[in-house]
This record gives sequence, C-alpha cells and structure tokens, in this order.
Amino acid sequence: MEGSNAVGNTYVIRPNYQHKFKAAVVKECIRNVLQGALSGRQYEPQEVPFLSRSLADSIKEKVKETGLDRYKLVVQVVIGEQRGEGVKMAARCFWDADTDSYAQDVYMNDSLFCVAAAFGCYYY
Repeated sequence: MEGSNAVGNTYVIRPNYQHKFKAAVVKECIRNVLQGALSGRQYEPQEVPFLSRSLADSIKEKVKETGLDRYKLVVQVVIGEQRGEGVKMAARCFWDADTDSYAQDVYMNDSLFCVAAAFGCYYY
C-alpha cells in the first residue's frame, strides 16, 4: 500500500513512567486543599454536604493539573464531628494494580475531621 496514509495502532494500554499515577504527588495535592479549606473551620452539620462536594471538586481539579491525562479520577470526601472517637474508612476496588492507584489524607482539628481519598483508574 504505497502512497496511502496507513497508520498503525495508536491506542496505549499502559502509561509510561512519567504519566503514571504517583500517590505521593496526589497525597500532597489533597493535603494542600484540605489544609487551605479547613484550617480554622468549625463543624457545622448544615454545611457538610456542600463543603464535602466543593472539597472533592477542588481536589479533582488540583490532581488533574498534575498531568494525569488518561486517568479517570474518583474523589471521596468524608467529614465528621471530632468527638475523640476513632474512625476507619475502607474501600474495595477491582482494578489493574500496575496502572491504577489511590492516595488519601486525613485532616483533623478540634472541631472536625476529614478523610479524603483520590482513586485513579487508567483508561485506554
């Protein structure tokens, strides 16, 4: 087929190292957003739904700025009142351990706690 503009396969099923989900970088993004938004705030139950949604959107935008082009990002934010009890958060995912990953961080002050997790799933 000389003269034709035949192109080979252009899909990529694995990210190269520079474009891989880096949990440490994403954790730092989460930490910066949480500290900036929650520093000095008091727990108010009426504000929690709106605050958790805005935090999740802010975290997602900040993580997208790191250049994770072909990753589907899912951000989960849990906010609760600080009463001295312990809290555990767990997640189960079905994914490719070579390409997909997650990062999480916890913020606490005298009034509230916040657990945020960002999951990155590579799609092709």
